[in-house]
Amino acid sequence: MTVVLPRPDEQAFLDEVAEGSFQLAVHLGRWRVVCINWPIAEIEIAAAPRKGAPDAYGFRFDCTGYPQDPPTARPWLSANSSPLPFGQWPTGARRVSAVFRPDWHSGTCLYAPCDRMSIIGHTNWPQEYAAYIWKPEKGLQQYLEFLHELLNSVDYKGVRGG
Repeated sequence: MTVVLPRPDEQAFLDEVAEGSFQLAVHLGRWRVVCINWPIAEIEIAAAPRKGAPDAYGFRFDCTGYPQDPPTARPWLSANSSPLPFGQWPTGARRVSAVFRPDWHSGTCLYAPCDRMSIIGHTNWPQEYAAYIWKPEKGLQQYLEFLHELLNSVDYKGVRGG
């Protein structure tokens, strides 16, 4: 019998997901892991009630190189394993629409200081957004808390097309 052990990056992720603080957020309904097919993790994050908007948004996180390298995420429809159409992306007056930009990298990632794709070239972000810059010791929960904060803020208005 051959035993296949998780890769070190996958094991680090699985350890974090099993931790008490991560599981407390799951219990409180802030987010839930939909599936893990390493290095991809699909996670739903709860959103504040808004007319015509879902009560949660799905995200597809590519966690390659975790936790040393930040993940990159995009809005996702887990039900049919496809990107969330741009018209269904979250929007807001300022912060939410600044992060959820379909024009940024053709919608393949979020315009966020904790996103692997977006940090590239933004040499000012570590000073301007120190609280949101990826910190390996905080792990994916840092990214999830950032998104949960946005989707539950007064700035969040619902969906783009709504």
